[in-house]
Amino acid sequence: MARDGGYSRGGNVEESEFVETLVKVKPVSKVTKGGRDRRFNALVVVGDKKGRVGVGMGKAREVSEAIRKGTQIAQRSIQRVSVGVTIPHEVWGRCGAGLVFLRPATPGTGLIAGSAARAVLEAAGVENVLSKSVGSANALNVARATLDALAKLRTFTQVRSERRLIPPEAVAAEAADIAPAESAENEAPVETPNEGAGA
Repeated sequence: MARDGGYSRGGNVEESEFVETLVKVKPVSKVTKGGRDRRFNALVVVGDKKGRVGVGMGKAREVSEAIRKGTQIAQRSIQRVSVGVTIPHEVWGRCGAGLVFLRPATPGTGLIAGSAARAVLEAAGVENVLSKSVGSANALNVARATLDALAKLRTFTQVRSERRLIPPEAVAAEAADIAPAESAENEAPVETPNEGAGA
């Protein structure tokens, strides 16, 4: 179940940008002195399909209220991840006892993932990826483990900037500036004391 828009937090999140996906609704009950206290848990994923995604779990007596709370929690936990049509490299994500492995895939592969992981990947904007869930099959753990894996991704440019490496263009320009100066120094005539004395 997917719905366009969502609930904004403090006016910072535009409703038109985000897509809300309801992953799972689970009824839970608690035995009390007065009888059974019945509530609902709603797992919601929110994303703009451009690299921003969040996961939230809402709990309430009514399904609609649980979804609303889950959406608000997901929007408060939105993270920006480095993804495109696929992911830049292999990565593992963990949440509790849940482990999720993601691997880049060629165009046309699609999303090879379960329901919770697929919802997170779709909300982030990934189109081709291979995944494997290991350990806990809890939907919340799988969704958060997938988000953890996406948060660990780094592009080539990000790695270079984090390591403070000189860009290739700067290295090439620096080499071009040094080469003419060295050649000019080599071509300049050098007078020796013997030559001056003979003249």
